[in-house]
Amino acid sequence: MLYHLLYPLHKTISAFNVFRYITFRTIYASLTAFLICFILGPWVIKKMSHLQIGQYIREDGPETHHKKAGTPTMGGTLIIFSVIISTLLWTNLTNRYVWIVLMVTAGYGCIGFIDDYLMQIKKQNKGLTGRNKFLLQSMIAIITGGLVYLNPDFSTQVTFPFFKNISPDLKWGYILFAAFVIIGTSNAVNITDGLDGLAIGPFIIASSAYMVFAYVAGHIRIANYLQIQYVAGSGEIAIFCGALAGSGLGFLWFNTYPAQIFMGDVGSLALGGAIGTVAVITKQEILLVLVGGLFVIETLSVIFQVGFFKVTNGRRIFKMAPLHHHFELKGWPEPKVIVRFWIIAIALALLSMSTLKLR
Repeated sequence: MLYHLLYPLHKTISAFNVFRYITFRTIYASLTAFLICFILGPWVIKKMSHLQIGQYIREDGPETHHKKAGTPTMGGTLIIFSVIISTLLWTNLTNRYVWIVLMVTAGYGCIGFIDDYLMQIKKQNKGLTGRNKFLLQSMIAIITGGLVYLNPDFSTQVTFPFFKNISPDLKWGYILFAAFVIIGTSNAVNITDGLDGLAIGPFIIASSAYMVFAYVAGHIRIANYLQIQYVAGSGEIAIFCGALAGSGLGFLWFNTYPAQIFMGDVGSLALGGAIGTVAVITKQEILLVLVGGLFVIETLSVIFQVGFFKVTNGRRIFKMAPLHHHFELKGWPEPKVIVRFWIIAIALALLSMSTLKLR
């Protein structure tokens, strides 16, 4: 909105020419999202407390978590609000990719909101059934894959880090592949959201990494130099990623240990879906395994635990899954688990950035 209102004025006032630059608008989108979260955070916490929307704690979870029961949740609504407002303010609204990522963020946020609403307000312990949640996620993800596929300039080739000569063309099958990436990422972030600040920290890191990927993918000279796929218009997605990172920082102010508010499914599902969609649009889908490596590790720990439990008639690999609970039960204090997982996320993000030069 500001881009459309202020950039045309550069013809008379040269200072407004700064609105032409994606880097400038990305910085201010980040700051705008951060300030919205930071300013509205206390009001949202107070409102959720007043409505008695408190976190439900599993009885079979670590005993140290029982004291968190009743902590306000559904804070993801604040994140989504700040991301959408900031993105609308600072992006070029004629860019179709901007509307696609906003659609996924809002759509997955609605799924999470329904789940949280049933669980926290209607007191239905399981919320949405797994089947219904998956069907809703699939519907949005397949529509998203179709919208991307129908763009005549969009490539359906999939590239692999470190192997520049391997790039299979999935053609119409790319729709299903894109849906798999979006759904998988959404659920992976949801699984990781189990400790104070554990999910939002790595998410900020992943958003920052994809902010760079979106910028270089949308810049034809840089993309050609780095030998990555050029995606016309994807540069605007860097602004969206900046808003994701900024809102994450603002939310972390209140979500850091000991948390004053949790994001809930409304936040984790929306953020995961958003970053998965960004990975698809920037043609860095496979690289998401590295960028979001911590989310992958957490998800695999659950899959392996459940599979091993069934195959061995009750034996376990970990003391508890997801993996962060395993380390808690080993005696690690919660802040130590969180910070060490953040360190792993940073290392994986740096490794993923190195692939820009290793093709």
